[in-house]
Amino acid sequence: MAKTGYGKRLTGDEDPHAGADFAHLSPRDREIAVFVDHLEEGHAMGYKAIAAVHPRYGQQAVRTSLGRITLAGHLRWIKEHITVEDDSMRWVTRTYWSRTRRSVEWWEDFARERHGKDVTEDHMPGLARVEDTEEIEEAVSGVEQPEAEEPVEQPSDAYRALADLRSVDARMPLSDGDCRSLEALAQEWLSRGATALDITRALTDGLPPTVDNPGGLARNRLENKMPPKKAKIRQKAARRAHVSRVIMACGLCDADERTTEIVSGLCRECIELIEAEGPVYGAVPDTFLPGPRGSSALPGADEVIDVTERVEALRRAAGLR
Repeated sequence: MAKTGYGKRLTGDEDPHAGADFAHLSPRDREIAVFVDHLEEGHAMGYKAIAAVHPRYGQQAVRTSLGRITLAGHLRWIKEHITVEDDSMRWVTRTYWSRTRRSVEWWEDFARERHGKDVTEDHMPGLARVEDTEEIEEAVSGVEQPEAEEPVEQPSDAYRALADLRSVDARMPLSDGDCRSLEALAQEWLSRGATALDITRALTDGLPPTVDNPGGLARNRLENKMPPKKAKIRQKAARRAHVSRVIMACGLCDADERTTEIVSGLCRECIELIEAEGPVYGAVPDTFLPGPRGSSALPGADEVIDVTERVEALRRAAGLR
């Protein structure tokens, strides 16, 4: 699979699978096209990556076939310039695949429609750098550190707020056991935005002349006067990213329209290299194979002729024996 945001992408609006898919291609190109068509979305689309997983063909064969498949209208590489709200920018190369054969004009319209697209969810990786702390941790781990003293457990803010009540009002002398049993309730107050002073006021305001059970009274007030939960703060929205420029690129050498002419998805140089390799032949048609004896095939078409004597005669005549 390619990195997130890259790899095989579908153009959408595809024809359903059919037996005639890629029938216009040569046998080898057709086989590789079917193979690519069944790769899952997001799979790496470089010819080296495909050759690494294809059971029959190597890099050069896959490269040439991908070129022919591109010229046939099934594949395009499009460079998109991504701009984020904070003015971070980068180029990314998208690989678009279409099972349905598309015209040059269709691909040009498709590329133009990418301009201005919001790709915030589509491709954010790499636009903002995330500091890698692993290297720092590895570096620190190799340095001998002095032994640290055993830390002394400090009471929580909630516990202290309860324990300090006796200094505010002598009628509310909470014991250590009371403070520990009520600590969770007091912590919930703090988590909802209350302060230690809010807890103190709630537990000391309007007390009767005498308090027989400070712990029970404190629990009752903490439960009944619990402040409402704070409204959830909406997380900061991701920085918006959009396609600010689109250009066609050659899928075999990565050259693009800024430096060369792109014709049907490839540059002129790559097209010439593909054409120089000539046609791709598949299996020999059945009409060229000998038929079984007794069939309507040409007489003797399946006979084996022994040419040993003729070869030996030619060798003697040439003085080789």
